[in-house]
Amino acid sequence: MKTSTLLGVATLLSSAHAYNNPILWNDLADNDISRVDDTYYYSASSMHFSPGAPILRSKDLVNWEYIAHSVPSLDFGAKYNLTNAQGYNRGTWASFMRYHASQDTWYWGGCIDFSKTYIYTAPDVTGKWSRRAVMNKCYYDSGLLIDNDDTMYVSYAADDAVWVAQLSSNGTSEVSSQQVYVPSEDIGYLEGTRMYKHDGRYYILTTRPSRGTHILMADEPFGNYTLKELVLNVKLEGSDAGSIHQGSLVDTPDGDWYYMGFVDAYPGGRIPVLVPITWGDDGFPTAALVDGAVSASYGDPVAQVAVPALTGTDTFKELGPRWEWNHNPDTSAYSVGDGLTLKTVTVTYGLYSARNTLTQRTLGPDSTATIELNYAGMADGDRAGLAILRDQSAWVGVKKDSGKFSVNMVDDITMDASWNTNSTGTTVESASISGGTVWLRVYADVMPGGSNTARFSYSTDGTAFTGIGDDFTMGTSWQFFMGYRFGIFNYATTDLGGSVTVASFTLDAGEV
Repeated sequence: MKTSTLLGVATLLSSAHAYNNPILWNDLADNDISRVDDTYYYSASSMHFSPGAPILRSKDLVNWEYIAHSVPSLDFGAKYNLTNAQGYNRGTWASFMRYHASQDTWYWGGCIDFSKTYIYTAPDVTGKWSRRAVMNKCYYDSGLLIDNDDTMYVSYAADDAVWVAQLSSNGTSEVSSQQVYVPSEDIGYLEGTRMYKHDGRYYILTTRPSRGTHILMADEPFGNYTLKELVLNVKLEGSDAGSIHQGSLVDTPDGDWYYMGFVDAYPGGRIPVLVPITWGDDGFPTAALVDGAVSASYGDPVAQVAVPALTGTDTFKELGPRWEWNHNPDTSAYSVGDGLTLKTVTVTYGLYSARNTLTQRTLGPDSTATIELNYAGMADGDRAGLAILRDQSAWVGVKKDSGKFSVNMVDDITMDASWNTNSTGTTVESASISGGTVWLRVYADVMPGGSNTARFSYSTDGTAFTGIGDDFTMGTSWQFFMGYRFGIFNYATTDLGGSVTVASFTLDAGEV
């Protein structure tokens, strides 16, 4: 019997050769899915996390592994360094990624700060990625089509309409652009575009934000587009998540087609679901719904191929592509190889202004993160630990004050509507510790409609864990966009100079 990764956990493949939705219970919104030969690639949004625009790879559209990032650093301005300013809720989102076969080059592009479009390229999907151009125009929520004759087109949303631009042959400038579709009042605002060519016709996938997906069709890239609904107010069977919307179309080598959308599944974020589609006589695709819903299970697109599970222990021999920093890190203040060493970079009382917080997405429907923390090198006033991180946050960690160490649970860490720190937190419970090493644990239930609970515990021997503080209720509002993450942090409240070493990070499915 074969094994695979389903919902991030190594599981047995069923004899019925079926996959389950959601495909991967990670926060991977605004997906741009493409196929090169028999391999599929997935580009997603990461906003203010760095490196940006994670890339995943699959052989079967079902089992995915993180392999790289298209944007090595958020070099879009000082605020992305989290020094005297912040870039929360900005950064990379709704971008495109495509392979240009005749140039043997990968392209990534995205509008940053509603102002400029940045183009990055690489000779291989795993890198090295580098910035190729900056265009003084925002291709908002854009999709890239490389036509049969190698002409590059970008679809995007602007001025309450859908537009198409032709790019230069090297993708660094615009040749021309044209408004191609103005939605009627009953359709309303459209965004989240992706552009395709199928059987000689041009298509633009668009989304009605959080509600559904429509597709435009024309005979020419700048042609007279007509619109048809693909999915609208369609839920995932058996789930309290939102409606499937936005996303991508992709085909298999055998010519079967699929729609990979996502559902709002807060507090965990926006998670991908996969639906077969068929092309009708009218030229438009139809989603294979079951009783008006996305089925919890469909037949495999191709034979499943196992990938490494997302669960397990990381001892930080290197920083793998599943890790992202909260804003750009100070690269001189951390090291890996023999665990993760974090020096304090910021003097602050707030987690949201602390540089070099290293994050990883929570794994749904619920998961547990555990770190082994050596705290002997902390300075007076330092705070280090493991957070459940979003616009409403909490943490379990170590404080050093007046030469003494304590383990603490802190909650009520919040942001205001402009994503500035509103509250630096309240210590709910504290206990004295000694010995230099502590294990810190956070459990998170991110099932939509579930308890939305995070729980905290610690251990001084790595075996017996003691709960600390109160259960923390994670927020479920969509406005922050990104879902909850586990975050490893170390910051100073008085003076720099302290450090901690994280010997390991372990992610388990469910509650341990």
